[in-house]
Parts: sequence; structure tokens; C-alpha cells
Amino acid sequence: MGENTKTQDHSYLFSNHDLASLVIPLIIEQFLAVLVGMADTIMVSRVGEAAVSGVSLVDSIMVLLINIFAALATGGAVVAGQYLGQQRNKEGCKASEQLVYFVAVLAMLIMAVCYICKPLILNVVFGQITPEVKAHADIYLMIVSASIPFIAVYNAGAAIFRSMGNSKVSMQVSMIMNAINVCGNAILIYGFSFGTEGVAIPTLISRVVAALLIVFMLRKRNLPLHITHWFSLKFNWTMIRKILYIGVPNGLENSMFQLGKIIVLSLVSTFGTYAITANAVGNVVAQFQVLPGMSISLAITTVVSRCIGANDFEQVRYYTRKLIKIAYLCMVAMVLVTWALMPLILKAYNLSDITASETERLMWFHGISCIVIWPIAFALPAVFRAAGDVKFAMLTSVISMWVCRIVFSYILGQYLGMGVFGVWVAMILDWCVRAVFFVWRYRSGKWEKQALV
Repeated sequence: MGENTKTQDHSYLFSNHDLASLVIPLIIEQFLAVLVGMADTIMVSRVGEAAVSGVSLVDSIMVLLINIFAALATGGAVVAGQYLGQQRNKEGCKASEQLVYFVAVLAMLIMAVCYICKPLILNVVFGQITPEVKAHADIYLMIVSASIPFIAVYNAGAAIFRSMGNSKVSMQVSMIMNAINVCGNAILIYGFSFGTEGVAIPTLISRVVAALLIVFMLRKRNLPLHITHWFSLKFNWTMIRKILYIGVPNGLENSMFQLGKIIVLSLVSTFGTYAITANAVGNVVAQFQVLPGMSISLAITTVVSRCIGANDFEQVRYYTRKLIKIAYLCMVAMVLVTWALMPLILKAYNLSDITASETERLMWFHGISCIVIWPIAFALPAVFRAAGDVKFAMLTSVISMWVCRIVFSYILGQYLGMGVFGVWVAMILDWCVRAVFFVWRYRSGKWEKQALV
């Protein structure tokens, strides 16, 4: 049966319009999130490169934590999506409630740990940084850590809406959150001449607002998935175990990935402030280059989990092929845009000549690698997670990250003298290894026997 016939077959769960309605808001939401990250960095660059470095170091910790919550949210989304595929909406609502309650409690505990371990983070984790960079990092960490529970709840709520195939709501809340963030940054930094606090305070306020909005909207009982009880701390451990079955391996994979970046960041810090700044700016631009792939990975989780719940693997493979192709096309377009805007981006950051040159080299290399490798290395394993096959993706990613990204970062960056560029070469080597193993796993079909419900 050809693809054109399939898309017209009413037995298929997602029409082209459904996919567009799911993917486009996700791309917009991810774009806004990355754009605000870039705006934060550009605005704080007015304070100096030390401030940019300090904020980027703390953000590496925050991204680690956010990825843990996103992984748990993915676990809830997969469980709820499989229930929806079986048309068991009541159980899907229970899974949604447990997800929100669990991540809220966990996030508050993690926030407390961040405050207790602040000296360890600043003095040990971040490696050899100047006192000026440390001072900016200290201020930013103190304020932004308070937002951890709120960003966790927002991620959980956004994942629940995606499970319903409704990414428009999370996009709208994200637009409000990012508008508060950017406007707050502009007012405090340019209007009141705040330093690092001018970036941190709006981040906290925007995340509080986003969490409250998403929870309020989940209270609507006409939704297939909704929350019926407020602040109930009665955990359903049977349901939570199903969520954690997906969330914990995915969280370990994501956290090990970010931990590897933090370890490598300690290496980058030994190359000098210019290398830290080039790496920080490069990471922001790199997020734009992978943005379509990240969005479509979220869409794959929604689509595949619903198909798995319906026990229809023909649709799983059909939509996987279709969405991976879309990911490649969108990433080519986005990489070309970032290359075209490179002179303006470098000028906006007000970088020194050596920093600008190194950043540009990183972005060309990263962009080429995105076009060739990224969707297979990162979008394809979303199929396994949505199917409940999380352990293989976790083990492959963790082993590849430690061997390729970390070990070869030191070999190429330090011992062979390639500096920060060698660190990025090691990162792409990690992508290549992942891609080979994930293609093999997908073709083996072993992931098809792991459904949770």
C-alpha cells in the first residue's frame, strides 16, 4: 500500500492535518524557548563576557535538571498515550495526575539540594573559573534555583497536552512565559541597569506563571486527560512505577548526557574565557540548528505511543519514516538559516575577534553534522521510548557518551591540542556511534514487544 493511499485511509490515527497541528506548535514552542535563551545571553553580555560565562555555567546545571523532569514527563506521556490508544481515558487521567504530583514533590527536593550544594557546584563542578565568573554564577544560581519546581510542573503539563495531540496549549503558555522573560530582562537590564539579576529574576517569574497556567488548564474536565484533584499527595505507586519505567532510564540517559557536558565544560574552562564564551554562544546557536529535530522527537513520542496502544505496528513504522523525513527537511532549512544569520549573531554578542572566529568554526561544523546525523541519533530512539523499549536507548547513549564524548574530548581537546573544537569533534563522534546502534535496533524489531499497558 502506497503512502498516498495510507494517508487517505480513515483507519490511520493521524492525518496530515493532525501531524501539522502537532508539529508546527512544537517547533514554535521550541523556537521561542531557544530564542529566549539567546536573548538572555545577548542581554547579559552587556555586563561582560564573565557574566555570559557565569550564566552559561549555571544553565548547564539547569538544563540537566530540566532534562530529568522532561524525561519523567515523557514517561507520563507514553503511559497516558498508550491508554488513549486503548481508549481507556480514565486510566490516562490517573497517570496524568500522578505525573504532576510526583514531579512537583521531586522538584522541591532537588531545589533544596541545589541550595545546600551551592558551594560544591561553584568550587568543584565548574572547575577552574575566575573569581569574577564565579560571582556571576553565584548570583544566577541563587535566584534561578527557586524556579525548579515550577519548570518541572510546566514540563509535566505540557507533556500531558502533547499526549492528547494538543501541542497548541503548551505553545501558547510558552509564548506567555517567554514574553515575560524577555520583557523582564529588557526592563531590568536596560531600564534599571541590573546585572546578572536582571536575567535571573524574570526567568523565575515567567516559570511560576507558566506552571500556574498549565495546571489551571488541565483542570478542564472536557479534556480526554485532565486533573480532577488539587494537591492530592496520595500516590498511586502502581501507576508511578509505569511512569518511572520509562522516565527513569530516559532521565538517566538525559542526565548522563548533560553530566557529560558539564564534565567536558570543566575541560573547556581550562582553555580560557574565550573558549568558555565561544562554547556558550555556540551551544545557543546549536540549539536552533537541532530545534526542528527536537520538536519532531516530541511528536514521535505522541504518535507512536498512541499507535502502540492501538497495537498497530504498521502505523508505527509508517509514521516513523514520515516524521524522520520531515525532521531531515526541517533541519536542513534551519541550519541554512543559522548560517545566513551568522554575521548578525556574532555581532549581536559583541564578541572579541578570537571568540567570534572560534564560534563561527563550531557552528559550521555542527550544522553539517546536524544535517547528516542528528535525526537518526536522537529522533529515532524516541520510537523505542514510546514503545516502552527504554533500556537499550539508555545503555547505548550512556556508553557512547562516556567513551566518545568524554574520553575523546580530553584526547582531542587537551592532549592533541585541538582545544574547544576538539571537544565538539568528540561530540559528533558520539552521534555517529548512537546512529549506528539505533538503526540496527530499529531494523531488528525487538522494540515492538515492550508495551506497558
